[in-house]
Amino acid sequence: MTVNEVSKLAGVSVRTLHYYDRIGLLCPTKLTEAGYRLYDDMALERLQSILLFRELQFPLKEIRAILDSPDFDRKKALDQQITLLELKKEHIENLIDLARGIKLTGVRPLMDFSAFDTSKIDEYAKQAKEMYGQSEAYREFEEKNKNRSKEELTAISQSMMGLFQEFGAMQTLPPEDKRVQAQVEKLRAFITEHFYNCTPDILRSLGKMYGGGGSMSENIDRAGGAGTAAFADQAIRIYCKRQAPDLAE
Repeated sequence: MTVNEVSKLAGVSVRTLHYYDRIGLLCPTKLTEAGYRLYDDMALERLQSILLFRELQFPLKEIRAILDSPDFDRKKALDQQITLLELKKEHIENLIDLARGIKLTGVRPLMDFSAFDTSKIDEYAKQAKEMYGQSEAYREFEEKNKNRSKEELTAISQSMMGLFQEFGAMQTLPPEDKRVQAQVEKLRAFITEHFYNCTPDILRSLGKMYGGGGSMSENIDRAGGAGTAAFADQAIRIYCKRQAPDLAE
């Protein structure tokens, strides 16, 4: 979809989408030869997450850190967003009841201001934000990412997809083949260099995400060809089992 089509679909101005691109919060999937931005389903899924967090008044910097965190779990994030929206709904309903009461009876004698209390919302939002900042991997990721330009982030992303293209070209080999296992080692080294220390435990979790279906698997298959995501997951599982035999499946 073009930026204008996304703007109409999501109710977000073109100027805002350009700004999200500029700060690395939501980059287009690709640019046309004429330089026009194009967005795929994965980008739209990320935009939905951004808008839900914005609705809950999360700062853009924190939204980017959460979405780019190695610990980010979309399902868990949606559960948190639903809880926050329910708390917000309860808060608004209390305000409506207060306003109706004042309309019917005038200002209440006790001057009750409890309906204005947002402490429950604030506390839950604080806990939700802090959850993503607790791991060493997250802190390392944030430190490495904070001064990167949009061009640097795009180049890293393209290099990452290049690794999956190489996985795709190896699908005629068994996943335990030494050349495939060397490719897993190459992927692990890339993640450690550019994002965070990629332990076997983290790498195994990433492998499950790669092969777990959904937009991430589709993106990998788009880069390396059909079946690449599942193949990479298999190869990573074998690699991690060799590196850490006690690692849970």
